[in-house]
Amino acid sequence: MSYARRVPLAAISVDLDEIHHYYSIHGLAPDGTGRNAVYDVAFARMEAFASSHDLPLTLFAVAADMARPENAARLRQAAEHGHEIGNHSLDHLYDLTRRTKEEMIRQVESAVVVLEGATGQRPIGFRAPGYTVNQTLLDVLVDCSVGYDSSVFPCPGYYFAKASALASIRLRGRRSHSVLDTPAVLTAPTRPYRIGRPYWRRGSGLLELPIQVTRRLRLPFIGTTLTLSGLDGARVLTRGVLGEPLVNIELHGIDFLDAGDGLGALRPHQLDVRVPLARKLAALSAVVEVLQRAGYSFVRLAEGAERLQS
Repeated sequence: MSYARRVPLAAISVDLDEIHHYYSIHGLAPDGTGRNAVYDVAFARMEAFASSHDLPLTLFAVAADMARPENAARLRQAAEHGHEIGNHSLDHLYDLTRRTKEEMIRQVESAVVVLEGATGQRPIGFRAPGYTVNQTLLDVLVDCSVGYDSSVFPCPGYYFAKASALASIRLRGRRSHSVLDTPAVLTAPTRPYRIGRPYWRRGSGLLELPIQVTRRLRLPFIGTTLTLSGLDGARVLTRGVLGEPLVNIELHGIDFLDAGDGLGALRPHQLDVRVPLARKLAALSAVVEVLQRAGYSFVRLAEGAERLQS
C-alpha cells in the first residue's frame, strides 16, 4: 500500500463501552453508581468536544446497549450529526476469540442489524472487544461483508502492562473477564495494511487500520495514555506520530469522565478515572491542535479506509 504524496489523515474513534465493562476487567461487582455514565454524561461532552474542534467521529457501539431507548436515541442523533457508527459487537465479550465460530457470526451480524435499526446507518467497520482478534474472527468479518477492521494493536508497552494487570488481579483472588492476544500481534504492521495469514502479516485480505502507536518506540497513542500524560506529555506523544499516513486515535467514553461522575469505586483500580475532566480535555485538545497544525485532515475511519484504498 503506497502512501506517497497523500494528504495525511487523522481519525478519532470512541469505543462506547459502558461502565460495567470496567468492573468486569478488574473482576469487581458493579456497585450501581454511574452505570449509564457513558451515554448519560460522557456522550454530550464527547459531542461538544468534537463540535468545538470541527471533528467527525467514529463511534464503536455495543449493540446490546441499544435496548435502552435513551442510548439508541443519542446514537441516532450522533449519526444524524454526521458521525460514523461502527460495530463493537453485540455483547462486548472480551473472550470473543475463544467462542465458537457460530457465536462470532452472531456477535457480528446481530450487531449490524441492531445498530442499523437504531441509527439508520449500517456499520462499515468493526472493532473487537479488548482489541483482541484471531484468524477465525477476521474470516468471519470477511464473510459478514465488514468493510474494514480496526482492532490490531502492535504495542509492546500496552501488551505487557495488560499482562501485568491481569496477573495482579489473579493474585488478589479476582477473575478478570479480559484476555490477552497472542504476543505475535506485536510484530504486526503499525500502518494500515491488508491482512494476510497469519493476520499479523501483510497479505491481500481485509483492510486493517491498526490502533495507533508512535514511531520507533511503538508507545501507545490512545486515550488512556494521552490523558494520563497531561498537556505536555500529550504534545510529545503527538510529535511521535507525525508523518504517519493515518493517525488512528482510539478513545473510550470513559475518557470524558472522571471520579466525580459516579466512578469513585473504580478510582483505586482505573488510573485514568483519577485524572480530572478538565485535564483530560486539555490533553485531547492539544493532540488535535498539533495534528491540525501539521496539516492533518480529520476524517471518519470509513472515509480514511476508502481514501487509503483508492
